[in-house]
Amino acid sequence: MTPKTAVTPAAHAAPPARFSHGVRKGNVLQVAGQVGFLPVAEPGEPPAVAGPGLREQTLQTLANVEAVLTEGGATWDDVVMLRVYLTDTDHFAEVNAVYDEHFADLAVPPARTTVYVGLPAGLLVEIDALAVLG
Repeated sequence: MTPKTAVTPAAHAAPPARFSHGVRKGNVLQVAGQVGFLPVAEPGEPPAVAGPGLREQTLQTLANVEAVLTEGGATWDDVVMLRVYLTDTDHFAEVNAVYDEHFADLAVPPARTTVYVGLPAGLLVEIDALAVLG
């Protein structure tokens, strides 16, 4: 049986409930929904949001997804699916612009789904990823 392992970058704040930032089993890595929290300097430090705007939160959210991917041995090239969760339908075009910039050099972008949700106050975007390695 292939073991299942938790993937947690050192600079990530502890999750608010009992879940892992990422889980790897064999060549599959699932990244839990990440938001625009800045890296923490000390374990146990409360997380701070990257900023009030959608652009800075989206860029930080993508950086947080990438940190879990890297910790789990993956890159953006291994990502087959991204799910983007937005709090406001009016944010769709701006997120697409940031997304297109971020993935401009990726030969084959991942599949993507975007849905609209409620997030805790101040958070505008959440992104999760599914990567297949090897």
